[in-house]
Amino acid sequence: MTRQRETVEVDPVLFRAVYDSPASLPGAHRWTTPESDVRRIEKLLGMPLRSIGAPLWVSGDEPDCPKCGRRVTWYDIVSSALSGVHDRMMIATVILGDRKYVNTEVPDAIAGVRCADCRTPIEGLRSFKCHNWAYAFEALEAVRERMTGASVVGRQLADEPQAGAPVE
Repeated sequence: MTRQRETVEVDPVLFRAVYDSPASLPGAHRWTTPESDVRRIEKLLGMPLRSIGAPLWVSGDEPDCPKCGRRVTWYDIVSSALSGVHDRMMIATVILGDRKYVNTEVPDAIAGVRCADCRTPIEGLRSFKCHNWAYAFEALEAVRERMTGASVVGRQLADEPQAGAPVE
């Protein structure tokens, strides 16, 4: 019998208790997305540069693309998800937002991920997460406005969080 993947919102206290440690990630390997790929994600999503400050964790059985050998990262997951699974605003909201989500099934390989460079299917990814509660460099709404081209004129610079400052 196969279980359907279900993603549910959980209380932040529960999320931190269970998922705060990278050791909680399934798979033989755990790694973070390098800074260069984080900047590629921002560009792909149309976000202002340095909007993402959180460590973007990935785990799985094989960390590298079997064809080109590049380390698989959130960039591969995001670029694959933009091919008809999720829109860029939804992905930005998950990365920068304060709501926490978990998948409820035992983690099978994440379906539909392809290497962003050579387009080879990636079979062994098990999990990905973002520790975003203290790392968003700008308030989510300000980033979303900039992504849609909305004006942020009139907003006081002092009202916006400064880079590296915790966002509440």
